[in-house]
Amino acid sequence: MLSITELAQPETIEEAYRILTARPSNVVLGGGAFLRLGSRKVGTAIDLSRLNLAEIEEQDEYIKIGAMATFRTLETSPVLNSCFSGILPKAVGNVVGVQFRNIVTAGATIFTKYGFSDFITALLVLDTKVELHAGGLIPLGVFLDSPRQKDILLRLWIKKEPRQAAYQSLRNSAGDLPILNVAASRLGTEWVIVAGARPLRAKVAVQAAAQLSSADVSLETIRCAADVAAAELSFGTNARGSAQYRQAMCRVLVKRAVTEVLQCKSM
Repeated sequence: MLSITELAQPETIEEAYRILTARPSNVVLGGGAFLRLGSRKVGTAIDLSRLNLAEIEEQDEYIKIGAMATFRTLETSPVLNSCFSGILPKAVGNVVGVQFRNIVTAGATIFTKYGFSDFITALLVLDTKVELHAGGLIPLGVFLDSPRQKDILLRLWIKKEPRQAAYQSLRNSAGDLPILNVAASRLGTEWVIVAGARPLRAKVAVQAAAQLSSADVSLETIRCAADVAAAELSFGTNARGSAQYRQAMCRVLVKRAVTEVLQCKSM
């Protein structure tokens, strides 16, 4: 059961941060989609909805996604649908249902570092940074590997570049959480491959990407890269699937993602 003692709706980020750090039990509410499913006593739940953090802003060099932007906003954004082969709208488009996507926020998903996240897997194949109030601007991968600290995620910064990308996932049914997800991207001859929902958090397949980046891409090099990705990453077992099954499916999804990238047009 979720228990909240107080609700705060600060008018400035400085006020929000002050409330957050005042007590260990104070938390940022975000969309509250998963928070409400757990059993937890919250001192003060901080609602960021008055801080103008729900916008998607396109600049010359970056696309900025506010922390309070919902998955539905991402899914329907003309900017995101026209960039990076539309990978971000595709990645979040299968998350549960429209009502749920109207609640889940980009910032809460990233800050909690969900292992099953479709969104994180897709973001990791792009040049993405997170903007923290106290921690500043840091690469997404560095943030994901860092210990959790009391801070507020403000925005995501995605570098605008002619990167082609693709997202693939394996689910028992549409709207279900993924058994495994994979993303791939290419900028020139440089590739990035990521697998998530292993059921561990998304991780870059460094050796597999190097395999593709160092050779002419053919059916054989794609197959080899898929084998390398399945071998270098670790997989776990849960109610959705075994480690062996996920490893086998990783090969399939990597092949599909890389093949889809090769068919993409530049942004």
